[in-house]
Amino acid sequence: MGLAFLLAACGSAGTRARAGGNGRLAVVAAENFYGNIAAQIGGPYVSVTSILSDPNADPHLFEPGTAAGVAVADATLVIDNGLGYDAFMDRLLAAAPNSARRVVTIAKALGIAGSSANPHVWYDVPRLPQIAKAIADGLAAADPGHGSSFQARLASFVTSLKPLDDAVAGIKAKHTGAPVAYTEPVPGYLLQAAGLVVRTPESFAVAIEEGNEPTPQAVAAMEGVLTNNQVQVLLYNRQATSPITNRMRQIAEQHRIPVVPLTETLPPGMSFQQWQLEQLHALAKALGE
Repeated sequence: MGLAFLLAACGSAGTRARAGGNGRLAVVAAENFYGNIAAQIGGPYVSVTSILSDPNADPHLFEPGTAAGVAVADATLVIDNGLGYDAFMDRLLAAAPNSARRVVTIAKALGIAGSSANPHVWYDVPRLPQIAKAIADGLAAADPGHGSSFQARLASFVTSLKPLDDAVAGIKAKHTGAPVAYTEPVPGYLLQAAGLVVRTPESFAVAIEEGNEPTPQAVAAMEGVLTNNQVQVLLYNRQATSPITNRMRQIAEQHRIPVVPLTETLPPGMSFQQWQLEQLHALAKALGE
């Protein structure tokens, strides 16, 4: 797999995504991890804009600017996550009605629904081929003339996921049942696939995920998980932090619990596969390989 394929470039919302004179399909992704996948599958036939791409932005507090609205208005294909994670896209789509525009909602493609569902579906490594297929199908529907190319690049993308599958299988083989904790359920699907057991009190995780202050009881329960030798690793969302999550990280470090930092969006200069594999390797190392 060539480096050019893995590092397929995605634009930011500051660059308008339009077919224009170059004839490329204008694609807007709500988040840059979907934008990167779309760029890998679309290749030279797409122009991709990712709205949520700032590595320093807290996705839960994100508000799109005017450029994002212009990009969505110009788009032929829009990709969003659903499950309320990127509700800002609903507003952008409603503000620029277009009966010809296609929208691929990943959670819907996976059949995931409900207010209690974990929205971080891009961390579900076993279902990444389904996510990629939904994006490829959206591209082919919007641009049938290049459908065969999209399918060929989809096959290459799925092949490139093997190191991720192997890393998840390796963790599961060596550490099934190992107790871990997270500051919020960003890696929930990944941990489930790897056979790990999450000890984070649900009341704590839900409050942090929703941007609320956990109750004193929830905080005490989370502290107990970290101070009473109940977990082997703490997975820490370094992109959405607060005094409470920083405190949990410090407690874990004080009790010699390895901390694995994660991000919700794709870091600059990396492909989706490189990003996820780096985090999987960090988790395996923290668990003792």
